Amino acid sequence: MTTLGQTSAQTAAESTTEPAASLPTKSNTKQSILEYVLKHGQATAAELAAALSVSPQAIRRHLKELTTDGSLQYRSEQAGVGRPQHVYEIGRRGRALLPDRHGEFAVDFLDALAETAGEDSVRAVLQRQWERKAALYRQRIGEGSVRDRVEHLVRLRREEGYMAEWHAAEDGQGFLLVEFNCAIANVAESYPTVCGHELKMFGAILPDCTVERTQWLNNGEHRCGYLIRPQQVH
Repeated sequence: MTTLGQTSAQTAAESTTEPAASLPTKSNTKQSILEYVLKHGQATAAELAAALSVSPQAIRRHLKELTTDGSLQYRSEQAGVGRPQHVYEIGRRGRALLPDRHGEFAVDFLDALAETAGEDSVRAVLQRQWERKAALYRQRIGEGSVRDRVEHLVRLRREEGYMAEWHAAEDGQGFLLVEFNCAIANVAESYPTVCGHELKMFGAILPDCTVERTQWLNNGEHRCGYLIRPQQVH
């Protein structure tokens, strides 16, 4: 019986091997726990112990500390006969440890712009920002196969603080770009239209592909996902 649900990360036939951006200010084991939970959406103590090759006793000790400081939160699930087990998810403080590109300043700036120049000016600024970003990305990514360009795009996103990866689509017809954190989370919460701009930006960066959002952090999911498929040539 589950009181709260989260989907687990999609298993992929092919994926990047580069390490994702690390979480700061935690011991190696605690950092690994946070990254695992962040990427998989949820985990039990037993799953973490097996995945990280750490004793169950040590894992439980780390989990207690991480839940106490708010980096993780948990719910109880009944799995068969016996005591309910704790299922851990990333907490508010755990999200706060992730890179944020000066989000509070950006939100304050946009709020001030809205007050002095109006909402239309905010929309114009955000529109222009993603257009400039798309042009910069296209210049840096250059030419190449769709796979090469997606791989390069993921590297650029990582440089900007996104915990990004790419995988081959399950049906083999394209690629899935996933981001387990948002480097502009504060802005996205206050001005969710930037998420729509991001989707348009990816489409502009890869003009020979269709780009569809499959998951969204702002919807309470544990990552943002984008399905990228090469357009059919007729």
